[in-house]
Amino acid sequence: MVKETKSDLNPLFAQKHSHHHVHVFLKLAVSCLLVGLAIRLLFFTDSFSLSSAVHNPPPLAANAIVQLPILSFPSPPPPSPSLHFPPNQTQTSPRDAEKCDLFVGDWVPDPNGPMYTNESCRVIEDHQNCMRNGRPDSGYLYWRWNPRGCQLPKFSPKKFLDMMRDKSWAFIGDSISRNHVQSLLCILSQVEAADEVYHDEEYRSKIWKFPSHNFTLSVIWAPFLIKADIFEDMNGVSSSEIQLYLDTLDDKWTNQYKNFDYVVIAGGKWFLKTAIYHENNTLTGCHNCHGKNLTEVGFEHAYRKALQQVFDFMTHSEHKAVVFFRTTTPDHFENGEWFSGGYCNRTVPFKEDQVEVSYVDSIIRGIELEEFHKTKNSSANNLKLLDTTGLSLLRPDGHPGPYRQFHPKPNAKKVQNDCLHWCLPGPIDSWNDIVLQMLTM
Repeated sequence: MVKETKSDLNPLFAQKHSHHHVHVFLKLAVSCLLVGLAIRLLFFTDSFSLSSAVHNPPPLAANAIVQLPILSFPSPPPPSPSLHFPPNQTQTSPRDAEKCDLFVGDWVPDPNGPMYTNESCRVIEDHQNCMRNGRPDSGYLYWRWNPRGCQLPKFSPKKFLDMMRDKSWAFIGDSISRNHVQSLLCILSQVEAADEVYHDEEYRSKIWKFPSHNFTLSVIWAPFLIKADIFEDMNGVSSSEIQLYLDTLDDKWTNQYKNFDYVVIAGGKWFLKTAIYHENNTLTGCHNCHGKNLTEVGFEHAYRKALQQVFDFMTHSEHKAVVFFRTTTPDHFENGEWFSGGYCNRTVPFKEDQVEVSYVDSIIRGIELEEFHKTKNSSANNLKLLDTTGLSLLRPDGHPGPYRQFHPKPNAKKVQNDCLHWCLPGPIDSWNDIVLQMLTM
């Protein structure tokens, strides 16, 4: 059995070794060997190297759209030390089983590739349909997440649908949640294709039915999880500052919460946007609102308040859904942001010693873990931590980049890159492997 446990900051533990007395003859033999090694180092250092360096070629220029042949099966990244994240405290099975943290591991080659293609799944949004949009490489499809010390089975759509018979599941959050639900829909379509039975005016919130299993799957657009007035179009262009009400949850999801047996909920990135804050019907401050003559509060305060309300609502609700709280998703923009020419055109995963979590993402994740653990420690047994930050950080190759658009023109002056969402199929499919494993523990 696999069991989730607390991640350790340093996975390499000191081991105790017993010492035994040795005979004088053995001491002399060892001394002779050491003298011989010293002579070899002194006279033959040209024959080998005592240290190695990671050669990490820089990414291509911002608007250079690579035209690569289909990649052959890539070689696996070697094991390396864990990312320096604060430890999480994931749930443990009551059964006595092998200890394993599902969120500490490596991306290893997977010759079988994804369970679906962009042709076999009809629910992939255009912006994440990288192969249809002309992405020339395919090596990013042939990796799977492998926790250290245990096996993570491939997602079984039949097993999942059998477990979800007569159940209801919701993904609540922003466009990453929508990205995640599309991955799940594509995998499940290998057993049963879902019928879309509802969508809102902007096609951001949707409901699907799986008739053969009487299973309902929803995605609810609630990027802040709390009440917000948003003046932004589908391309992220704002006509006014966001008005955020820090003491009021978004009723788009709270009004439906009692209908769900399972929930995956997440926030984070939207709190980095310029916003004006309200509490108790009073304007209390803002984040990044230069020239407004308002007190700069900072997004940390707003995000913490939002999560406190979310967890408080779930803890005190009479309805006890199984809730997966997903941690923040890092982006991989290089040499700029999405609005300033940033790009991502790497074609293989990072090794752990090649990347560190950004300062902002570390703040976001720190708030998430702190508020999660405070709630979890208050006997919230229905709350589970889906800590995908670290494993996602290692996949700069899994984003649409310029291929969020259909066959973008090489060297075009205005090629907007997407280095936050995930290609489908892509690395986000492994999130569902973990979710199913957590369900069966």
